[in-house]
Amino acid sequence: MKPDQLRPMAGRALRACLLVAIVAGTPLVHAAGEVKAVATFSILGDFVRQVGGERVQVSVLVEAGGDAHVFQPSPAQARTVAQAQLVFSNGLGYESWVKRLLQSANFNGIHVSTTQGIKPLTNQPAGEQGGGHGHGHAHSEADPHAWQSVKLAQQYVSNIAQALCKVDAQGCDVYKQNAKNYSTELTRLDADIAAAWAAIPVEGRKVITSHDAFAYYARDHQVRFLAAQGTSTDAQASAQGIARLVRQIKAEKIKALFVENIADGRLIDQIGRETGVKPSGSLYSDSLSAPGGPAPTYIAMMRHNTQALTAAIQGR
Repeated sequence: MKPDQLRPMAGRALRACLLVAIVAGTPLVHAAGEVKAVATFSILGDFVRQVGGERVQVSVLVEAGGDAHVFQPSPAQARTVAQAQLVFSNGLGYESWVKRLLQSANFNGIHVSTTQGIKPLTNQPAGEQGGGHGHGHAHSEADPHAWQSVKLAQQYVSNIAQALCKVDAQGCDVYKQNAKNYSTELTRLDADIAAAWAAIPVEGRKVITSHDAFAYYARDHQVRFLAAQGTSTDAQASAQGIARLVRQIKAEKIKALFVENIADGRLIDQIGRETGVKPSGSLYSDSLSAPGGPAPTYIAMMRHNTQALTAAIQGR
């Protein structure tokens, strides 16, 4: 038989093997670059890219600058989910829409909650973050923003590596090594953040933000965050809450006032006018910046936020 006659037969045999594997429910082995993964938001997408490297094609549903709290998936995104082997979400009630999306897309792959194994902070009576923190989250008793702790980000990375190994056994050593290398970078990042705060007395570490996204960061670095909104941006700030915050800013002479990149800046502008405190700029809480911005990766985001926070508190 001629070689050009073998090729069609080989193609038919391969398709038949794939069909048998699918029908039998056997996990398919993916060659390099063939693992299709979906991450629900940009920070998670960066984690998956760091671990997956070139073997994984990552699609992000809520792109940089978007707000996962109020996101509405499109039909095109549902098709992307349907074609994926893995969907990575944060969990802890963060993406209230993800279960409906998986059902409508008839998703048959593996859904990974990347906060698995993390003990979440829980909502406290409205007020502040740092030890206790005020919320009113619309979806869950848990505070979902665990990535704001660099230590907990390492658990995200471990969960992602384990999931990728399940669908791509051949690439497992690569994923484990990538996760190890990235975890080393995160350990260095955490030490650098702690060093940046060391020069500021604990009693002076006070910050006003748009919504309660920084409780894990607050716990790690003994920073006191206050916010008029809860942990979800779809929660409305009350007039009483704003008035209380204004009184507290004046009484405690708080100088660090920030709007988040996903938030409507009018609330912070109002508080700034009523207190005479000039807003200090933007923090990145639930989303990365665009590639050319100051926070295109998780590590860059955490460094930017820390530099901005410490500079504002110190009056620089």
